[in-house]
Amino acid sequence: MLVGAWFIGVLAFVAKIPALAPANAEATDAIVVLTGGFGRLDEGLTLLSHQRGRKLFVSGVYRGVDVQKLLELSQRDPAGLSCCIVLGYAADSTEGNARETATWLKREEYKSIRLVTANYHMPRSLFEFRHAIPGISIIPHPVLPPRFKIEAWWRWPGSASLILAEYHKYIAAVGRQAIDNLTGDW
Repeated sequence: MLVGAWFIGVLAFVAKIPALAPANAEATDAIVVLTGGFGRLDEGLTLLSHQRGRKLFVSGVYRGVDVQKLLELSQRDPAGLSCCIVLGYAADSTEGNARETATWLKREEYKSIRLVTANYHMPRSLFEFRHAIPGISIIPHPVLPPRFKIEAWWRWPGSASLILAEYHKYIAAVGRQAIDNLTGDW
């Protein structure tokens, strides 16, 4: 029974993973990019240049990287963009990204974000962000890594292992938040 519940949980988790790029062009107060994967920063910079948000917050940046270095690494012209990019250095996990972003949003008094991360990472990211920032309007903006295969994912060892790892992290996040809610630690 336990294996059956786990298997059904995996299938339900996979159903939450966006398979297509977003079509929503609505502007938000901020664009939030979670570092650590293919195309996320570039997508965030493109969204900022298309005015889909007033500022771009990049969470989980390595110490020593500044806005100019970030734009240089992404091969972007700093003119017009560097004023509107804020880097967060405190996060080292998805939970940390959510907490770091919550602190920044509160300081900025922003009420809506466009969340940019990989499609396989989106279900857990949304779960963490909704818990850390209740009441915030979130538009998910998944990036589709070219090597990640959502179609027939079980046939692709890399995609299958990534999905299973994310599913287990998602379960751990749900459990951690349930304990936090019971103990009042949040």
